[in-house]
Amino acid sequence: MKKLLLITLILLSTYSVNAQQGKQKQVLRHVVMFGWKEGTDALYIAKVVTALNNLKHKIPTIKSFEWGTNNSPENLNNGLTHCFILTFSSESDRDAYLIHPDHKAFVALLNPAPDKVTVFDYWANK
Repeated sequence: MKKLLLITLILLSTYSVNAQQGKQKQVLRHVVMFGWKEGTDALYIAKVVTALNNLKHKIPTIKSFEWGTNNSPENLNNGLTHCFILTFSSESDRDAYLIHPDHKAFVALLNPAPDKVTVFDYWANK
C-alpha cells in the first residue's frame, strides 16, 4: 500500500510540474531582417542599428531585444545581413509598438531604405 501511495505521489508531482510548464505564457517574436545595397555607408548602418536598439528603452511593450549579423556558411541569407528580434507578450503589445511614435521615427530614419527587408512574426513554442 505504501508503494502504491508513493508511486501516486510521484506521478501527481510529475503531472503538476508538467502542467505548470504548459501554462507558461508564450511570447510573440517579431523578426526583422535587413540587407543593404552594396556600398551603403557603415556609419549609416550603425546609426540604424543603434536607433532600433534604443527602442527597447522608449517603447514599454518590448519585452526583450536582440540583434546580430549573418555569419552562416550556408550562403542562404538571400542578401539579408542584419537580424533583429523583438519579443512581445501579445499581439496588442506588438501592434502598439508598430504605431508608436518612436517606432515611426525609426522607420523614417530608413532613408535610404535597406535593399531587402523581411519581417516575420510568430508565437514561440518551446
